[in-house]
Amino acid sequence: MDVQVNDSNFDEIVLKSDKPVMVDFWAEWCGPCRMIAPFMEEISKEFGDKALVVKCDVDESPGVAAKFGIRNIPTVLFFKNGEVADKQVGAVPKANFANKLEALLD
Repeated sequence: MDVQVNDSNFDEIVLKSDKPVMVDFWAEWCGPCRMIAPFMEEISKEFGDKALVVKCDVDESPGVAAKFGIRNIPTVLFFKNGEVADKQVGAVPKANFANKLEALLD
């Protein structure tokens, strides 16, 4: 899961995706963000081609963060058909993220 989205490619990668997308809004200096990073990696591998898991550094992409009202990190947004379908704020167990993404699969 080396897909990084930013202000310039967010719409193309996330909003135009034909499959569900989980976007991890994070920052390098955020301890809880680093705690959940391994979960994102594992979920990306587990879901394979069924869903897309990407990261968005809020310091490098303030436009996207502002557009979606990201005030606390980590925040994970779940997109389906270009729309926010679910949200998870804070460091929670891996199952919380996986279950929300699973619910978006057709």
